[in-house]
Parts: sequence; C-alpha cells; structure tokens
Amino acid sequence: MLQMAQRHTFSAESKERKLTKQDYDEDCTSKLKAEFETARLCFENMPSTLRALPKMDPNGIYANHNLRMDGIQVYGFDYDYTLAHYTSDLQTLIYDLAKEHLVKEHRYPESCLQFEYNSDFPIRGLYYDKQKGYLLKLDFFHSFEPGGCYFGRREVGEEEIEAVYGDKRISAEHMLNLVPLMDLFCLSEVCLISDVIQHFVDTKLAFDASYVYEDVKRSIEFVHRSGLMHRKIIEDPARYLVKSQGVVQLLMNLKNSGKSLFLLTNSPFPFVDKGMRFMFEEDSASVKNWRELFDVVIALADKPNFYTSERPFRHYDSKKDLLDFSKVDTFHRHSVYYHGCLKHFLEIKKWKGPEVLYFGDHLYSDLRGPAKAGWRTAAIIRELEKEIRTQNEDAYRFHQAKYHIIQELLGKYHGLPITNNPDVKQKELLLSLREARNEARISMKHMFNKNFGSTFLTDTGKESAFSYNVQRYADVYTSRLENFLQLTVEAWLYTPFDVKILPHHVKVSPMSFYETESRT
Repeated sequence: MLQMAQRHTFSAESKERKLTKQDYDEDCTSKLKAEFETARLCFENMPSTLRALPKMDPNGIYANHNLRMDGIQVYGFDYDYTLAHYTSDLQTLIYDLAKEHLVKEHRYPESCLQFEYNSDFPIRGLYYDKQKGYLLKLDFFHSFEPGGCYFGRREVGEEEIEAVYGDKRISAEHMLNLVPLMDLFCLSEVCLISDVIQHFVDTKLAFDASYVYEDVKRSIEFVHRSGLMHRKIIEDPARYLVKSQGVVQLLMNLKNSGKSLFLLTNSPFPFVDKGMRFMFEEDSASVKNWRELFDVVIALADKPNFYTSERPFRHYDSKKDLLDFSKVDTFHRHSVYYHGCLKHFLEIKKWKGPEVLYFGDHLYSDLRGPAKAGWRTAAIIRELEKEIRTQNEDAYRFHQAKYHIIQELLGKYHGLPITNNPDVKQKELLLSLREARNEARISMKHMFNKNFGSTFLTDTGKESAFSYNVQRYADVYTSRLENFLQLTVEAWLYTPFDVKILPHHVKVSPMSFYETESRT
C-alpha cells in the first residue's frame, strides 16, 4: 500500500511538472505573439523618431581611416570614371561593340545581335563564377546573398546554390574561380555574359560556362584595346563625356596651393588628350592647356601591374605618335610618359608614400597597389549618391527598423524551449514572423536594384563584399571628385567612432518604433 501511495504521489508530481512546463511554453509563446502584435500596430504609422534621424550627405566625403589633408603634398588621379565621368550611353556602346565582336570573330549565333543592354540588371561588386556560370552577390564573409544569385537571367534559389557550393559560405577553393567585378566597366560585361547564357539555355544550345566567360572577356578587351571604343567616344564626346567645372576648379585650387599633381591612367594619351580638352578647355577661360595642371602625365600604365613590375618609362612624342628610345631618368612638365612602374616613379620623384593621395574608381586596379605601397587612397564611387538618397528616405528607414524588430523576435522565438517540438499555434507564429521579415527585406532590396539590391549592403543589412573592399583599400571615399571642393587643403577627415559598416550609413535602432512623440 505504501509503495502504491508513493507511486501515486510521484505520478501526480510528474503530471504537475508537465503541466507547469506546458503552461510556461504557452506563456512564452503568448508573450512573444503579443510583442509581435504590438510591433504590427507600430508598423501602421511612421514614428517621428525615424523621421528625426540625421540625413547623410550624398556629396559628403567619408573616412575609413583618419586623413590629415595638411600632410598631403601630392595628388594623383586616374582618368576614366575619376577625372572623366561618362554618360550611361558608354555602357550601351561597349555592350553593342562586344556582342558584334562575339558574332563576327567568335562565330556566336547571329541571334545574339538582337541583345540589348539593360542598365537595370547589374550592379557593381558582384562575383562571377567563370567555371559554373553563376553570378553572385556576396557579403563580408563571402556568404552568398539569398535572392542575389543568377544563372543567366534566372534567379537561383538557395537550395541550388548550396547544392553547387556545399554551403552558404563560399569556400576558399571555390573563391579561386570567382572573378570580382569591381569597376563600372564591368557592368556591360556582366550583362552580356548573362544574356548569352540565358539565350543558350532558352534555345537549348549546349555550352560550357567557362567558354562563354572567356569569349565575352576577350570581346570586351578587344573593344578597349583595339581603340574602337576610344574612337567612338572621341567622335562624339558630348554624347559620352560629362563636363564638370568643379573638377577643373579643384585641380586649379590644388595647383595654386602649391601641391604637385600627376595623372596615372591605363588609357592611351591621344584618347585622354581629346577628352581632357573637351572637358577642361572648351568652356574654361582659365585653362588653355590642361597639361599645365599636372607635373607628370603617365598613360598606358598597365595598372595594377604598374605597382609591382619593374617596367621602364618611355617618353611619348605626341606629335609623331612614337616612343623615344632614350632612358627616362627625370620627368619634364608638358611631357607625356608611357608604361613605367611605381619603383622607378618614386626613384625619380622622391615622393614619400604618406604624402601622396591617389584618386581612382577601381578598388583593385587603382587603389590596392597604392594602399600597399603606403600612399593614401580615395575612391570615387558614383553609386554612392543614389545609395545615400535612398537610405535617407523615410520609407527605407521604416523597412529597415521593421526588419530588425522581426529579426529580434525571431531570435527570441528560437531561444524558447518550444523550438524542437512546436505546436500548431507556434508554427503559425514562426511563419508569420518569417513572412514579415521577408516582406521588409524585399522592400528594402527593391528600393536599390530589383535583382541585387544595394551595392554596399546585403538585403539583411550586412556589409557586402564590395563594402569590405572599400574599407580595405580606400582611406576615404566619395561620389565624385569635385566634392573635395568642400574642403581646404588643411582639413582633417576623421572616422566616426561608432562605425559598424561604412561611415555613410545611419544606424536605425529597432527601438525607434517604440519611441513616443514626447521623447523626440
């Protein structure tokens, strides 16, 4: 009898503990659901605290590393997309010339001539797998972006990408096959590769993705190196080049302040000369000869090899279009030099690394070499203006805060003991949270680019691989060169103390939704 009574007592205690755990689980779920409902009510209106957040300047200059301008004595400049900015017609031109070369020289189907460049498809900073044919947007850790992976023009799901690469994070082995697309000239290349692959898929034509990549790459290189693109631009500079008196004024200000200036470009001199005359001399009474602004002019520099090779400089005779055979051991004003290398450049000019600031648009070809050599670097990123204007919009900040709130609630959900064996109501709550998060994510993405979202951020608010490279190779960055007119030559640029991604990002706190009017 005593044993039966003990078993009955133990059974009752066990049942009580079971009921207590069930009650606890239900209580946790109810509280989380109540939080979600409260958040939903907040989503119906834009809190004034979000509107009150500071607006970032689309034309601002942002520092990844502190930079004292009073220590800069030498200013160097790339030409394409730095001193010279092009209209959107240039991408169409490169695309059209390259597709014609594909058909005529590589015997691609004539139906490829019907392709048209779509400026809405690509963004800068993507990676292309030259072996498998996938176009990928990656984050800081080289994890692929959900909804940011394409094969041709087809969006690829997470399951397919994970099946190909084994994980969301691209391994070091697979990264060897990925080509970074970091400059604006890559946009037409990305578009053409994707169009060719999609066409072959649609027409059921067997192909190897690596062959497509190599053929398109050669066609793009032909457009640049043959001079075909250069001739088209020179024939109609008003169609392709954007004039800026601000750039002219900046160079004159630097020169008048006693600074040394040099031009270092991969483009041939006749092309650069025609462009500079169009942009600098036609409408300016102050500039009679643009070369007077520069102490040294170097063309066909072959960056990034310029920074690591020991190739000698050659003097270029612009009147005869010939290279001299005499050794170059000094630089003369109004003269032009071809080829060369960083080692010989510094031996001749004796400029010390930290006193040189070099401006360029290509994070690898323009800025990686100078950064490693000790020069200070400035990235010109045209997309920055649009990115900041979008991030300044109330609608974007609304979706950003909404996303972070849902993310926090999902974190709480997965921290509950119910996670392994949820009931129907708990499953419904999880589904609702995921749907709300996805809705906010897609809304933010489409405000930048419907296919790949922001250049600087992933859809989940993480730093993109492009942002990582901006941080790594650019001491400062801005949308256009003339923005430096805001500064004096003695200005100091500081990195904000609370930077988590890049200095131009505003941190939107989820608590902004719960702030009352009286606290704003």
